Amino acid sequence: MKSISTAHTNGNINKSALFNGSCFALITTAFTFSIRAGILPELGQSFGLTAEQLGFINSMWFLGFPISMILGGIFYHTIGPKTIMTVAFICHTAGILLTIFAGGYNTLLLSTLLIGIGNGCTEAACNPMIADMYSGVKMQKMLARFHMWFPGGILVGSLISFAMTKMGMSWQAQMWVTMIPTVAYAILFFGKTFPRTQLAGATSFSENLKAMLSPVFIFLFCCMALTAITEFGPSQWVSIVLGASGANAMLILALTNGVSAVGRYFAGPVVGRLGQTGVLLGGAILATIGIYLFSIVTGPMAYVAAIVYALGICYFWPVMIGSVATRVPRSSALGMSIVGGVGMFSTSIFQPIIGNWIDTARADNAAQGLTGTALELATGQQSLVKMMAFPGILIVAFIVFFIWQRNTKTTPEESEMTMAVH
Repeated sequence: MKSISTAHTNGNINKSALFNGSCFALITTAFTFSIRAGILPELGQSFGLTAEQLGFINSMWFLGFPISMILGGIFYHTIGPKTIMTVAFICHTAGILLTIFAGGYNTLLLSTLLIGIGNGCTEAACNPMIADMYSGVKMQKMLARFHMWFPGGILVGSLISFAMTKMGMSWQAQMWVTMIPTVAYAILFFGKTFPRTQLAGATSFSENLKAMLSPVFIFLFCCMALTAITEFGPSQWVSIVLGASGANAMLILALTNGVSAVGRYFAGPVVGRLGQTGVLLGGAILATIGIYLFSIVTGPMAYVAAIVYALGICYFWPVMIGSVATRVPRSSALGMSIVGGVGMFSTSIFQPIIGNWIDTARADNAAQGLTGTALELATGQQSLVKMMAFPGILIVAFIVFFIWQRNTKTTPEESEMTMAVH
């Protein structure tokens, strides 16, 4: 992030504690995603909710995220990371407790919105804070390590949810687990001196906005809406759409995010070899194939589909944000926040739509006489076929982008930036 200066040297700053606290905050974000995905069927049963209503609850996670992420990005240099992370802790704690003691649909909507706001504050505060603490290659490495904990945290959270469900533990008990990393980051941050926010050669707000009117930025803005729902759509509904496939849905989620974490670790060489446009096009193709395989296979083959799908989606977020950083650099941090925000916002919009697809497919299949596992399997497969439209459109879009940008070169430093952003 070139608009933010590198290390602020101050002997009172405990970089290790602040970095580890940031990682635990991102693990909280990942746990609220994966454990909530695991308990979704139980929430539906406990409160008598339709899939569309569950979709609206899911959408609050993705709605709160971009609102606080964008606002936090705008005001970071005014109020600083300490204040933003204080808001994150309050929202995480209130949201988790309200979920555990929820009285019904409306409480679940509010609690999930608060969790989403806490997650967005984490992104808004920790990215630039880490950039302020470290310099050069060290900064890139630490940002990459920080962002490994989103898929890594989803992997751990999925396995925890799987194990607790196997042991017959309640969904409330699973939500209590999300308080562990929340308390951990609060303890690590408490009483610490945070780095001063600094700007070096930053472009003005008006220049940022002008840059965001460029054709490349508008194209990336639109595509981000589809790459995000391709990544988060099937993942958030995994327990429902794959619950009857013969493979364990939470193990699918764990495998998907394990592959993504490894893939992101090696993002630099992959992007250096294929380029941003090549990685995006290849990802769209693999994601489409992966979702298609999910819609036709059962049993152990679903795990093969998960690997293909994970290889497709794992580079979407970092390469999309990195493309903004390298191809529309004058949009600065604001441009990256806006594109990241639209990714989460679009996912929020599509959640109830996916829920409605599931309700409709279930009703249609029930009308044809299907019941039990056969009904749920057919419902999940039909819903996944519709989700193929997201990466399918991206294949066409990224072919255009590949041709459009084929003479545009990125430097090794720019490839490194791509890896570091998410």
